[in-house]
Amino acid sequence: MIEVEVHQSLRNFLRSQKQPHWPHNLTMARLVARALRLGRSALIQTGSPPGSHNPQYQLSYLLPILMWPQKTILVAPLAVQQHLLKVEIPRLLADKSQSSSSISHKAIQTYPPQYMDVNGLLMMTPEAWLVSQWEEQQLLKGIPTIIDWADDLETWAQDYLTTGFLPADWNQLMQMYSEQGDLIREARINLTRSLFQHPVNPDNCYLIEENEQQILQKLIERLSLNAKNKKLQSHNYSNDFWYQWHNDGQLRWAKIHRQRGSFSLYCTPCDLSEALSKIWTQQPVVIIGGALDLETEASTYRKMMGLGDITCVKFSPDRHNEIIQLYIPNGLPMPNTPQFQEGSIQEIRTLLHKSVKIVHGLIVILIGDVPLKTQIGAILASEFGSRVQVETTSPEAQGILITGWEFWQKNQRLLPAPQLLIITTLPLPSLENPLVSGRVNLYRQRGLDWFRLYLLPKALQELQRAIVSVRESQGIVALLDSRVIRRTYGQQVLVALSPFAKIGYLEFT
Repeated sequence: MIEVEVHQSLRNFLRSQKQPHWPHNLTMARLVARALRLGRSALIQTGSPPGSHNPQYQLSYLLPILMWPQKTILVAPLAVQQHLLKVEIPRLLADKSQSSSSISHKAIQTYPPQYMDVNGLLMMTPEAWLVSQWEEQQLLKGIPTIIDWADDLETWAQDYLTTGFLPADWNQLMQMYSEQGDLIREARINLTRSLFQHPVNPDNCYLIEENEQQILQKLIERLSLNAKNKKLQSHNYSNDFWYQWHNDGQLRWAKIHRQRGSFSLYCTPCDLSEALSKIWTQQPVVIIGGALDLETEASTYRKMMGLGDITCVKFSPDRHNEIIQLYIPNGLPMPNTPQFQEGSIQEIRTLLHKSVKIVHGLIVILIGDVPLKTQIGAILASEFGSRVQVETTSPEAQGILITGWEFWQKNQRLLPAPQLLIITTLPLPSLENPLVSGRVNLYRQRGLDWFRLYLLPKALQELQRAIVSVRESQGIVALLDSRVIRRTYGQQVLVALSPFAKIGYLEFT
């Protein structure tokens, strides 16, 4: 069986490298090989979310793919594809052990392929793969598919399924319906007036309210009456958007460009599981992510992504090589109180002074609140000087980097692994984000616990991704959110941070 062949080849290869390797390589390789042989879908959590400087688990799916004698599709971001093509595959082919001879004749193509009838490996970006699923490209149907970096799968699908009506599309609409120019201008003015009355929030994004939906609905009805059988032809702005607008189960939201005095309209499916469930039955898939769910069976994640009953496996971080030191102070005010800001600033200053003797590398302060990030940056710069920088990819070797969640997740792999990571609050999704508030409303309508089934799992997934590079340095994570101590869900936060060794103030000195 292929499982035995893969096991032997990978074992020989790892022995020939004579260097430390991921401890679960052989187990995961057998799981992937079995999934390919049986044509059965699987979900694997590696314990190494995106952000790792060296995701060693990739050999565990790469070798089974290359040894499998039939067509296979690998879905992964372009950067991952380039790493496999330039580093991992040449390393396998150059090895003199048994593994290299088994894979030397495997055809490897990137999408779009030059030949579709080759029994080889086809690498696709997530965007290209999603397009192929909804455009029903029969040549790709039924081919076993491996999806890497599935921690981002929800975002990929959400971005693909979101349609927009942008500021420039109003001009195209005016040209197409020139006889109704006054009507279109009036609707745009009324929408602008209403949308710009929304209070400013960090993303400048808002759910479209009932009165704003009525403005658009009246415009659609009038244009439909006057257009008779005239169909909207521009794919850029209307076919998908207006079709999706009329569908049930849509989050209709707007992004305001305040400086330009304009806005964009968007439609996003409220429940991604309904759309995604249709594609999982078209081919066997092996979905590989770092931290998708706290539970091995990943019931919350599978329900959110429309996955049925599939084989689920969860690997934990190595307790010897990936343990973090965890500090959670007692007595800090709760994040939703006025006293938290002053308390957290004082705690951060104390930690920085106490870390001088034990931290000899980069210090990162992760702050989700934009005003607080700016304020802490100014205070620390006045005290620690040029060591303090805000959201830069080239900090000093012993610098203090202040960053938000989005910047950190995007650039973590490009930065040195921090020796100390200070996290002010848990990364609970903000209800000011229309996609978050819209989904919370959906959970409420269904009588479900929206916090424990949606907000908390998203926060824990984000938290696990944020500390990946700290695990590599076996550094310190200081979590200043006292809800971890005072709320019942704090135990789930600790599980997400495991393995860790708790430390106190004395160990900073």
